[in-house]
Amino acid sequence: MKTMNAKKKTEPCCSASTEELGCCHIEGVVHVDSRGQIVLPKGLRDKMKISEGDRLIVISMREKGVLSSISLMKADRVDGMVKIALRPIMEGLVED
Repeated sequence: MKTMNAKKKTEPCCSASTEELGCCHIEGVVHVDSRGQIVLPKGLRDKMKISEGDRLIVISMREKGVLSSISLMKADRVDGMVKIALRPIMEGLVED
C-alpha cells in the first residue's frame, strides 16, 4: 500500500527538457529606459504580428503575495477569448 505525502507535488509549467519545450520560451532581453519604457525585439514583434498602435494587456502574476512576473497579451486576442467563454451563457439566455 502506498502512502500519500502531506505535501502535494507541484509540476512546473514547463518541462526541463529542451526537446519538450512547451509554454515558456525566452524570446529576447529588453532594457527599461528612464521613462519605464521597453522595446520589444523585432523578431518577437514579427512573430506576434505586433504593429505600431496595437494594444497590449499587461498581466501580472504573484507568488506568495509578491509580484513575480508579467506577461503581455494582444488586446484583440482577449476579446476573442471572452466571446468564446461567454458564448454558452449567451446561448442559454437566448434559449430561455
